[in-house]
Amino acid sequence: MKIKSIARLLGVTTVALLALSGCSAGAQPEGGGAEESVKIRLSLNQTEEHPNFLALTSFADEVRDKTDGRIDVQIFANAVLGDQQESVQQVGDGVIGAASISGTQMNNLNEDFAVLDMPLIFDSEAHQMKAINDPAITGDLFTSLESSNGLTILGAYTQGARSVYNSKHPVETPADLAGLKVRVQESKLHVAMLTAMGGSPAPMAFGEVFTGLQSGVIDGAENNSVSYVTESHYEVAPFFSYTRHLIGADFLVLNSEVFNGLSDSDQEIMSTAFLNSVDEFMSIWDAQSAEAVKTAEAAGATFNEVDSDSFRAVLEPMVEDVLDTDTKKAIYDAIRAAA
Repeated sequence: MKIKSIARLLGVTTVALLALSGCSAGAQPEGGGAEESVKIRLSLNQTEEHPNFLALTSFADEVRDKTDGRIDVQIFANAVLGDQQESVQQVGDGVIGAASISGTQMNNLNEDFAVLDMPLIFDSEAHQMKAINDPAITGDLFTSLESSNGLTILGAYTQGARSVYNSKHPVETPADLAGLKVRVQESKLHVAMLTAMGGSPAPMAFGEVFTGLQSGVIDGAENNSVSYVTESHYEVAPFFSYTRHLIGADFLVLNSEVFNGLSDSDQEIMSTAFLNSVDEFMSIWDAQSAEAVKTAEAAGATFNEVDSDSFRAVLEPMVEDVLDTDTKKAIYDAIRAAA
């Protein structure tokens, strides 16, 4: 059994034992008074080397420092507390206190999130971060799941521009994806996106992608260059093609009861700490993106530009399909105005 699998098993077992003992694995009050000490377990499906882990560690450190240790955010990497679909459910149920969750999972809970997860909406990562972390644009959306799912969103990090990679050959036009089984995230939107791009979509949990590529269950996947390297996908899918079809996001999701139970000042500390961590994340992201390409190329992977106009042509009709309500159109217009 792989070390990562063993770690995940131990993490899930820990959560189960805490639940059975009647002790919340999400947020554990310590002591009495208006400002109790709280431990918040945060689930992350990335490695300790990924920018998400590094930036979230800085976020946790600032929160711990500014609250004199009263709020202790503990990060569990490598999906040891479960994959994203499991984690977002556990956050809502209060089994764990927080998780970093991809936009596709949020879209599965509220279709309005599809606007933030659709192709061609963001001009750059900087535009995305400016718009998506602006309460005037996303404030109502970020609290829309509190009553229905017990989830509050604090903010988001970029997933960078996502591109296609595979084990067969370079991709230059949508025609080159014909016949290729390409892993996508588990959402109807991403299935439709990959279909429009000419490939055969294969929805799959992130942690299963390496084995799927290695065994030939799938031919490729779509992601950014950082995850391509941190997850060692370049070892089994050496053809990386810059389709840049989507700039995705990972949301920091908190259990609503935990977050709303904090004092106003502590909520402000957490919100400010997260925004501060976004700046650090972007610095780390830029550096790791450049280094990732060098690492993969040194191992024999190739990177190629594509006919971007041909991909834009097949993706543009999706924009109108997604914007099927006034709420979605309003969010879209606000994001485009911030470009």
